[in-house]
Amino acid sequence: MKTFKNNSILIASVAILLVFTLQACKKENKNAKAVSNKQNNYVQIATGQVNLYDEDGNVVSNLKPSDSLYGQDANYLKGKKMAFQKNEDGITTDLNTGLMWQEIPTAEGFDWKDAKAYCENLELGGYDDWRMPTAKELYSISDFNKGWPYIDTTYFSLVNNTHVDKSEQYWTSNKYLGHTEEGQYAAAFGVNHATGHIKAYAGEEPKDLKDRKGPPPGSQNSQGQERPEGDEEGQRPPPPGEGERPMGNPMLKHVRAVRGQVYGVNDFQDNGDETITDKASGLMWSKNDSKKGLDWKNALYYAEHATLAGYSDWRLPNVKELQGIVDYDFAPDAEDAKQDGPAIDSIFKTSEITNENGDKDYPYYWTSTSARFQKGKPYYYAWYVAFGRAVNNEGLDFHGAGAVRFDTKHENGPASEGGERYYNYIRLVRNVQ
Repeated sequence: MKTFKNNSILIASVAILLVFTLQACKKENKNAKAVSNKQNNYVQIATGQVNLYDEDGNVVSNLKPSDSLYGQDANYLKGKKMAFQKNEDGITTDLNTGLMWQEIPTAEGFDWKDAKAYCENLELGGYDDWRMPTAKELYSISDFNKGWPYIDTTYFSLVNNTHVDKSEQYWTSNKYLGHTEEGQYAAAFGVNHATGHIKAYAGEEPKDLKDRKGPPPGSQNSQGQERPEGDEEGQRPPPPGEGERPMGNPMLKHVRAVRGQVYGVNDFQDNGDETITDKASGLMWSKNDSKKGLDWKNALYYAEHATLAGYSDWRLPNVKELQGIVDYDFAPDAEDAKQDGPAIDSIFKTSEITNENGDKDYPYYWTSTSARFQKGKPYYYAWYVAFGRAVNNEGLDFHGAGAVRFDTKHENGPASEGGERYYNYIRLVRNVQ
């Protein structure tokens, strides 16, 4: 009987130890899963652009890798296809990111602080943890398939679905740390669902309107930039929009609230071979840029024929990929000297340029995604991301480092909104296998 008792105690002890071991393993596996999610939380979303275009905005087909215009967004179709689910409670869920969006924005306009307060006090669909989206989050729902508007209105309502104009401007939570002519040091970024841009807008009424130093983009030619020979005034198509401006108080924008875990957090690793891997997105980037500006066709060619660190599958990033490495914690002329610099993590090397105002600055970078301004117009333009000031023709910062705008694809192309450079830089990207 004594032996049986001791065996019972032994069996019970082993059972208890086994339970604790299983619980520890379960906890360890749970933690491992959490780490894995953290390192791959930035799922890349496709732009939606499925057509190929030539330099003059015409649709082309059957581009081969040997063709000079190969390497466009629609050649690769990178990223997960956009997928949304519209609920009956005024909420649209992004099935890729898991973010839940306010389907119908309020028609009311807000300054930046009031927009933030509106989101934080919103109760919708039984939830009260709404917030203002980051620029990366709000841009992730942009749809570049058709343009004007640059969002799928099947799932996301606009303020005016009948007459889409440039006033469809929506705040993000990212304040601009640099100085703009309209917002001074009180600007914040917004996404324009009509035009597709990201720009820094004045977050509040400027304290001294006399501090504005120049006209908005599109009003004059760049200093020192001559028209091509034989290109007389009036031969090129006019700037898009023909000078239209949003009506009403320019300080007030709309807002589309979001809820869910913050999306779009980078996790960069220097590979020691002049490449940078973003472990969150699964993309590998060139640490250095092209160190020179090229027009769009030559930028595509440059990327397609690049070899670096033993890889030859480099390409020009699409607009969502490139916007995805913007770091809004940096800007030229930031009030805090520690945050003064290009709008990108300092793990990258960024060329310095002298802008149209003679100031030290940083380049615009081409994407492989084409753009058009207004529904039914050709895709004359291609998107770029400004990692330095997003300037007007005089080199004055109107839209902030981190802005996303478009430029004409070649020097003789249609006039853009202003601040045309034609020759922008390249930062290579590839997918990590």
